[in-house]
Amino acid sequence: MRITIIGNLLLGLTLVLLVESCAVNPVSGKKQLMLLSEDQEKALGLESDPGILASFGVYEDAKLQQFITDKGKKMGAISHRPSLDYQFKVLDSPVVNAFAVPGGYVYFTRGILAYFNNEAQFAGVLGHEIGHVTARHSAQQYSQQILAQAGLMIGMVVSEDFRKYADIANVGVSLLFLKFSRDHESESDKLGVAYSSQIGYDSHEMAKFFNTLSRLSGDEGQSLPTFLSTHPNPADRNKKVDEMANSWAQKSPGAKLDVNRDSYLRMIDGLVYGEDPRQGYVENDNFYHPQLKFQYAVPSGWQLVNSPSQVQMAPKDGKALMIFTLSQEKTLQAAAQGLLTQYQLTKVSSRETTVNGLPALEMVAEQAAQSQDQQQQQQQQQQSPPIRLLTYQIQYNGLIYQFLGVTEKTNYTSYESTFLNVIKSFKELKEASKLNRQPERIRIKTVDRSGTFADALKAFNMPEKRHKELAILNGMELNSPVTKGMLIKVVGN
Repeated sequence: MRITIIGNLLLGLTLVLLVESCAVNPVSGKKQLMLLSEDQEKALGLESDPGILASFGVYEDAKLQQFITDKGKKMGAISHRPSLDYQFKVLDSPVVNAFAVPGGYVYFTRGILAYFNNEAQFAGVLGHEIGHVTARHSAQQYSQQILAQAGLMIGMVVSEDFRKYADIANVGVSLLFLKFSRDHESESDKLGVAYSSQIGYDSHEMAKFFNTLSRLSGDEGQSLPTFLSTHPNPADRNKKVDEMANSWAQKSPGAKLDVNRDSYLRMIDGLVYGEDPRQGYVENDNFYHPQLKFQYAVPSGWQLVNSPSQVQMAPKDGKALMIFTLSQEKTLQAAAQGLLTQYQLTKVSSRETTVNGLPALEMVAEQAAQSQDQQQQQQQQQQSPPIRLLTYQIQYNGLIYQFLGVTEKTNYTSYESTFLNVIKSFKELKEASKLNRQPERIRIKTVDRSGTFADALKAFNMPEKRHKELAILNGMELNSPVTKGMLIKVVGN
């Protein structure tokens, strides 16, 4: 009887939430469950923005920034939510991506800007991302997840059978939300066509860009079935977007829709392409940072991920992790204490030392003793093994750098020598060839004579092994015709 009463109360609470939290979607005009208000969306975007910029870094190019801001503001003004204060930013990342967060924050990586071949392709993706914002897709996802969690809680309270199959139910919910995500992507494609067409661009170019994405993904893009993909199949998107573009063109027959290929290509001339070695790069099992003038060894066979805030290295089996980062503290002791506090660690030992003549502090630490509440919570979940860390704080050029070597306590002796080899290799970078390493950049060239795209690449002395890469970058095939005076992209220092 008591279980039934609790179940009814929870069910009643959920029904109240459903009734009280319905809102009209700005795009569809239909009422939808919304547990995230517009003010909360704005606050979430404002809160997320600094972290996104810190994680990716900002790509400093005033001309590009002004371009995406002007086009973004123009599109925002004709969108379904014109009152939002839209913000548009270029991220310093080679990853081909664009995304939006609630409240009107839209981001383009320099990686995706390199692969656009005209303004119309950019405008289509811009409209797609603004579409996620105007249709309140993030708020819908949040609301559906909260509701699903409430439903699962009710089921586990009122039904013993449901409790047995809760894991299966969670999988079902996850797949359901993947479907929602595909629906959102499709709706944003539709809005991308509409918004880019409304500000005067040929949205057929958006469809062509999906061809580029499909080629860029290669075999990897086909490894995930469409049913389990959070994005619609690129080939399907290309066809559907092209059909929607035809419909928009028929609404205004004879209207001039812009593509603006040459103006876009000239604007991205000099854009950094691929990884930027000035932010750190790996060569011959060493990590070099030309701007901060240091180097250290990378364990052979380990994977490395470099970001503006930290470098992470790990073996393929994932049994250890090394993190290299910059401390905000002013002294070695304060930096070490900050780690203990931040990660709730217990110090096992520490000593002052040097690393290649640089002042350093070595510390071994473990997970702090858990409170009774934490222990009970952990017992209800999966028991985590004890963790041991080897940390070094190193003072260099007025800054304090931190190495953290992390592994399970039982594996610590197996990885300690690897951790120490990396840490003790840290030193000043002096080699001129490493210090002066420059990134590759997009270079816009004018074709001297008509022929094929492959002919043009040969004329500009592009290595044959990179011809396929450059064909995708230009949205062409190697046998595509080019004419004298035509602009194309190549890459060089």
